[in-house]
Amino acid sequence: MTGRGITRRTFLEKGASAGLVGTVAVGSARSPILGANDRLGIGVIGAGSRADAHLKVIAYLKNKGANLEITAVSDVYRPRMEKASAGLNARQYSDYRQLLADSNVDVVCIATPDHHHGYQAIDAIKAGKDVYCEKPVTHWRQFELIRQLASVVKKSDRVFQLGTQGMSDGAWTQMKQMVKQGMIGKPIHVECGYFRVGDWGERGMPIDDPNATPGKDLNWEAFLGDSPKKPFDVSRFFRWRMYEDYAGGPVTDLYPHSLTPVISILDLGMPSTVVATGGKFRYDEREVPDTFNLLIDYAEGLTIAVLGTQGNTYCNPLNKGRGAESRVPVIRGWEGTITVSGKEIVLTPVDEAGKERRFPIEHDQDLTDHWQNFLDCCRSRQKETYSGVELAYRTQTPLIMGMWAFKNGKVAHFDPQKERIVM
Repeated sequence: MTGRGITRRTFLEKGASAGLVGTVAVGSARSPILGANDRLGIGVIGAGSRADAHLKVIAYLKNKGANLEITAVSDVYRPRMEKASAGLNARQYSDYRQLLADSNVDVVCIATPDHHHGYQAIDAIKAGKDVYCEKPVTHWRQFELIRQLASVVKKSDRVFQLGTQGMSDGAWTQMKQMVKQGMIGKPIHVECGYFRVGDWGERGMPIDDPNATPGKDLNWEAFLGDSPKKPFDVSRFFRWRMYEDYAGGPVTDLYPHSLTPVISILDLGMPSTVVATGGKFRYDEREVPDTFNLLIDYAEGLTIAVLGTQGNTYCNPLNKGRGAESRVPVIRGWEGTITVSGKEIVLTPVDEAGKERRFPIEHDQDLTDHWQNFLDCCRSRQKETYSGVELAYRTQTPLIMGMWAFKNGKVAHFDPQKERIVM
């Protein structure tokens, strides 16, 4: 079976019934290079908890002197949009396409549920906006969409940054140079993953209003997008991460943070095969797995093991000081192994007579730095951000393959000639 995903036409047909289809202004970008004193107008699509984190970073940068302004906010749930807009001189749009048509918006931040990311990013790029998009770059069923997005961004002059803020960590750039210099020999095996406790139920994603119903303040059809048509359910709307139609559990919500640095460090292309195991081993209420493990093989002769659960937080003690939940990568080569311990990169030679070496890490990860990198690129028109669309494509593909393999009980293969996932 070859995965085909959801077509753009299907999405537009679904959206039309909800009054979503509109004309997006194309080519509305400003001058090619913006000076340090030129204002950047930022539009935020999606006004939930992640948007709140981004709004705080933008406010911090503005207070530090950056010429930024939140000029528009969009959300399908009006009370949330109004709350996010409080105190801002920002226009409010229930339809994100209206935000994209606003000439006062230069940059968009996409912080909506997973299944909307790809469509909104493509529309934003075509509207001449630079894009900061939350991970995952697409929903697990939308392989064709990530292919399309990568192509659209490549053909444009727009800047794209994926919200894997861990890519601002100096450790990954340093480790990439170490691998290139042959300090561990040929890479052969990698371990990474994510361990946390969280059911994404009421504690993780509270229901803002148990009595909420579809209407002028809540556009249920717009929320559904290209996902299967379902009657309104207050839990699905507010706690969408628990449901397969809108999310994928650890493999797509958490593992982009763990796998993206590895793909970058090793400069990997597409995988050859992916297998996966896991399930709901602690939280029965949700649809998505709480425990997920996948093995990714590459034609270059390399396996990546991505392991994790949301039922326990214990992780390698070496992680102390670098994000306790996310397992730092252990990269094994023919001649040695590199990993991270606290503020240092540790190189351990295979030869027992060799001596362990430690290298100080230049700087930690930082969401503010991740945003600053993106905004600097928006001004200079330099497209190589910390976490660009091509890296997102190469990372999301094996994660999608893992989910498909898990759901079908099969091995997922990648056909590099046809650029397709085959089960």
